[in-house]
Amino acid sequence: MPGTAAEMLKTTRSELSPDPNANPLVPLVASGRASLETLAALALEQHHVIPADHRAFVHLAQRAAEEPPAAGFFTMLAEGEELAAERLGAFTEACEVDERRKQAYEPLPGCQAYPAYISWLALNAGPTDAVLAITANFATWGTYCARIAEGLRTHYGFTDEACAFFDFFATPSPTLDQQAEAAVEAGLNSGSLHEKRVHTYGRLLQEYEESFWRSLSSTHQL
Repeated sequence: MPGTAAEMLKTTRSELSPDPNANPLVPLVASGRASLETLAALALEQHHVIPADHRAFVHLAQRAAEEPPAAGFFTMLAEGEELAAERLGAFTEACEVDERRKQAYEPLPGCQAYPAYISWLALNAGPTDAVLAITANFATWGTYCARIAEGLRTHYGFTDEACAFFDFFATPSPTLDQQAEAAVEAGLNSGSLHEKRVHTYGRLLQEYEESFWRSLSSTHQL
């Protein structure tokens, strides 16, 4: 195990980084080849993911009441999901999705496996273990969002407001990183971190992340 929290975060992110070819959809959006129907599906899936993740992070913060650094980390994540939800509407409208279509939409199982597993972690994982696994996955998600935002502006003519959802996740958060490091350091000091479990949680999160994008790519129309 690395000697410091910073080293452990860096190592875990590296070990759990995805295969560059694992995401079939982001390159299509980045190059302007994804259909508007696929972008609409992305928006509609996020209307299910965001509230589910928010509730999971609130629960993790509550479970971590006796571990203040971890509780602070999950509180920040929950607040971030609230901000993301506020920005999702403009992207949804740009994809020509109205309220009736949003209410009628049936989510894809492969897309909703990710938030389902986040909820599983909220119920079963040690909070500090979950901090490390989720932080590693968020690095991947942020990279995808940056590429999507650029593609939406360049090839689809989406406004800054319509891209704000992805800009939000693509923007680095030094404060969140510091909170994650503090939580991992506290876990190392208390002996509550379990390296093998962290790797398992992170690996599964990464695979569910890939499932999300593969499922969305099935909606792509040439």
